[in-house]
Amino acid sequence: MDRFQQAPINDLLQWQVLPGESGEATLIWEVDQRHHNPMGRVHGGAISAICDAAMGIAFGRAIDESQDFSTIEMKVSFMRPVTAGTLTVRAKVIQRGLRVGFVDCTVHDQRQRLIATANCSCTTL
Repeated sequence: MDRFQQAPINDLLQWQVLPGESGEATLIWEVDQRHHNPMGRVHGGAISAICDAAMGIAFGRAIDESQDFSTIEMKVSFMRPVTAGTLTVRAKVIQRGLRVGFVDCTVHDQRQRLIATANCSCTTL
């Protein structure tokens, strides 16, 4: 088990971090009405949170375990609303320099429909 599989945020929002390779992350998240906004759909902030987590895990797996890191900026694009079901979130480091890396992310539902995309830049501290 790597250091990202048991973060406190996982317990709060109840997503599962799958084992992964360097520079990659896959998270599984069962969403329901607990995650809804007032319009009855999964809150965009919750989707943004899981994208940030997945991209952070992917970047964290690409650096040395003794290094710390932080997200510099993040962008999320929402493609379609979701109300319930299983979401699969995949993130991958697309470029990494000595201090800054760039990560892409996708969120799909159980029918493989694209729910959201995200990208971010991270820095080692």
